[in-house]
Amino acid sequence: MDYIFHLAGVTKTCCESESFNANAKGADNLIGAALEHSPGIRRFVHLSSLAAAGPSCDGKPLKEDCATLPVSIYGKTKLAGEKAVYAYRDKLPVTIIRPPAVYGPRDRDLLVFFKMVKSGMIPYWGKCYYSFLYVEDLIHGIILSALEERAKGEIFFMSDGNAYSIDEVIDAISDAVQKRPVRLTIPRFFMPVLGFASEKLRGTNIINSDKIKEMKYSHWICDTSKAMEKLGFEPKVKIKEGAKWTADWYRIHQWL
Repeated sequence: MDYIFHLAGVTKTCCESESFNANAKGADNLIGAALEHSPGIRRFVHLSSLAAAGPSCDGKPLKEDCATLPVSIYGKTKLAGEKAVYAYRDKLPVTIIRPPAVYGPRDRDLLVFFKMVKSGMIPYWGKCYYSFLYVEDLIHGIILSALEERAKGEIFFMSDGNAYSIDEVIDAISDAVQKRPVRLTIPRFFMPVLGFASEKLRGTNIINSDKIKEMKYSHWICDTSKAMEKLGFEPKVKIKEGAKWTADWYRIHQWL
């Protein structure tokens, strides 16, 4: 192989062993196989997550040299996967990318929120801020990270460069689906009950007990300046147009 892009992972589970086997052990297995069978590989790109670093505690966008403090099983196992890959950095040319919430056509995770908005009611847990990245921008960033020599052995946050309030996110989705939902205020202390109830009623989905651990924090934002400077990364799509394109795709394919 010349290039390996490790994009697989488990995003929705409350079983720690299942998440660990996919996100941590899976990454370790793959990079071990890469060293054994393709020691001359030109790049191994590992897709991690902002969840591996954790939320911002001071309200400032996280940078790559921040302390890693994941708060969910998902985040902890993605960080373990990062460490497994990074341990090979002296043997293979590795690059790690930490995107925030990624959305776009074919995505099933944020589809849940699009459906909630369209239904006319969405849970609201107070003022929060999030980084987002449209899938095509992520793909562009992944390719840049594989081709740029200066990306070897490096970790990069990638986002569209904005920090969106939850109200801005809801408004963007509302415009996309042409529905103004009622915001059902949920106290933060009650959120674990929401996650438990969601699991019981709908099975494992993006609103589960593990994800609720992340939703309890108000700032999931990252700084993409390093990727812009070293890779020439230039995200093109902001949340308003990205939400519209995503909703259009959902409607065309009868997901929404």
